[in-house]
Amino acid sequence: MMKALPRTKIRDQAAERIKEHIVARKLLPGDRLPTETELAETFGISRLSVREATKALEFLGIVRAKTGVGLTVGQIELPRVAEHLGFHPALHCADPQQLIDSRVIIETGVLSHVTRRMADDDSIRKKLQKLVDQFRSARDLKTWIELDIEFHRTLLESSGLTPLVAFGDLLRIFFQRFRESVKKAEWKVGIDSHQCIVDHLAAGDVAQAAAELRTHIESHRERIR
Repeated sequence: MMKALPRTKIRDQAAERIKEHIVARKLLPGDRLPTETELAETFGISRLSVREATKALEFLGIVRAKTGVGLTVGQIELPRVAEHLGFHPALHCADPQQLIDSRVIIETGVLSHVTRRMADDDSIRKKLQKLVDQFRSARDLKTWIELDIEFHRTLLESSGLTPLVAFGDLLRIFFQRFRESVKKAEWKVGIDSHQCIVDHLAAGDVAQAAAELRTHIESHRERIR
């Protein structure tokens, strides 16, 4: 049963308690939640504080408020969550070595899924190959970076693992931090590396694709020193 809340950080605590309520009762999207009045009475806070909490949760898609229906459990919009996280100062100030390690873990981890899906759907290979071909005609840094982001986002999307796709949006933070590193990179080497990744995936060689991708991402380590 939900308990009354202390007066400090009321909105944040109310939001946390509502999330706990959803998890504890294993509620699904569309299930009803207590009304704002009921939540206010339970928490011992004002309806205004409850409204602030539900608005914050509604922004992320956790809660949905509809006239005539009231509060229901929403459908989390992962792209919006990732976009929100993208502005978090902690990510922008993260250790660059940790950013590299994070990319290696996430991107090499999806390759087995990409290979399996590519075997049944050649459009995945064609989409990745098209991006590699576009690299060859890139003439400026902005275009190169946009293509690089799109290549790695497509790699994540091709895994079919929807939650990870949202976090792929954090690639933009990586490239903001490593813009100078990209500028110093040899573009031909980068093109060849992307081509090797596609070729290994198409051949079903996950180990070689992972090794090439790891080398590709970790190449930034030397350039940031």
